[in-house]
Amino acid sequence: MIRKNGPLDFDVNAYTSSIVSTSINFWTQDRKTARLIFKLTKDGVPLPLAAVTGKLVLVMADGSRFIRDVTIIDRVEGQAEYILSDQEIKHYGDVQAELNLYYANDQSLSVHQFSFNISKSLIDQDIVPITEYYVDEFEALRAKINELYDESIKTIADLRAKFEDLEKIETKEGAQSKADAALAAAKKYTDTHAETPAGAEDKVAAALEISKKYTDAHIKNDKIHVTESEKSSWNNGQLYRLTPNDGKVARLPNGTDIFSLPTGFYMGANLLNVPIVDGSFYYIEVLETAYLQGDVYYKRIIATRSFDNLTWIGTFHAQGFRGWKRLITDGDAAVTWKTPSLSKGWKQYVSPDGFPHTLRYTKDAFGVVEIIGSITGGVIGNDVEAFTLLDGYLPLQSMHFIGVASSLGTPGVPQYHRTYIGTDGRVCVQSCSNTVNPNEFITFGFRFKAK
Repeated sequence: MIRKNGPLDFDVNAYTSSIVSTSINFWTQDRKTARLIFKLTKDGVPLPLAAVTGKLVLVMADGSRFIRDVTIIDRVEGQAEYILSDQEIKHYGDVQAELNLYYANDQSLSVHQFSFNISKSLIDQDIVPITEYYVDEFEALRAKINELYDESIKTIADLRAKFEDLEKIETKEGAQSKADAALAAAKKYTDTHAETPAGAEDKVAAALEISKKYTDAHIKNDKIHVTESEKSSWNNGQLYRLTPNDGKVARLPNGTDIFSLPTGFYMGANLLNVPIVDGSFYYIEVLETAYLQGDVYYKRIIATRSFDNLTWIGTFHAQGFRGWKRLITDGDAAVTWKTPSLSKGWKQYVSPDGFPHTLRYTKDAFGVVEIIGSITGGVIGNDVEAFTLLDGYLPLQSMHFIGVASSLGTPGVPQYHRTYIGTDGRVCVQSCSNTVNPNEFITFGFRFKAK
């Protein structure tokens, strides 16, 4: 793709002029080619853009206003871009702009205000743009309103159909009028065709005889109201019950071996062969198959511990029971951070703005250990531990990491350190590229798999 690039290098601090005037100039015919490229740094190193959304505010010379999302092109190196839309590029004149960053933890910051120019192309000399206002979030709101509108139209149509049915219902007065007319007609007919007592008795006797013939035959019929195919379906129906008749799962006796249970749903406490034998209540789902291999019937069992919702799945395969595998849920994303004890003169680092960079470490549900934070003032050396990790947080093998170090005394030159982590948990800052102030601060941001 062909682009007309306007590069912008911004360092995030509180000292830069409030508005940066650039020499960037686009033309109204630069459709889909006018691109602003942002390169963001902080304290001389790239500003990470993880868990962040960038918003670009554009105030045009004619008063038009646009608030758009920028595209993050490199979250590690702090690079983003924005390509002016066809609506924006036609608003010629001086453009006031501001880049803002919004983080997932509800923090936000204004990176910089700056200005650039859009010149009118000769072919656009007779075009006068109309003042516009646009915010990306408005489109999502519009879609939701359209969705609610469609639902309302459907509801109104359903109500209209129901009211049409109601209009067909007879009123009380109309029904009474029809009943009165029918009664009068019936009375007139019976008065005209009134039966004599003798004639009525003869007719009753004849009707009784006919009814008796029908009922006598019906009583002797052994297949009353049921066909042979219906009886066959009932006799061959599946009679295995997954639950009692009331649909409620009954409690198993204490000591029940869940491996011996047939297909069905169960619950109980103090059960045998549950994932963790601690006397807890478990909900058990068993799916037993008729497939036999190696003297083992294939079976799947799901076990959920009642008090904390932890769930395991186990299967019987040709080799027997394959062990329990626990399901990972959103609850496993919560981790506990530990703060180590520092040694050899090292202390927690607090930046000049008073913000502490607390050194701490944790381990997630997959066994990945993460170390973050900064320290200062200690001894650097190959075998000099700054702190030691607890058991359960040790690496599979000894390893080295490269991290950010202070640039104090070496302005404009990013510095780094090399850190060693042993299988015994010792963490040693072995060297630092900043020979002027090597221990001003050492920053950690490492992840590794625990053994």
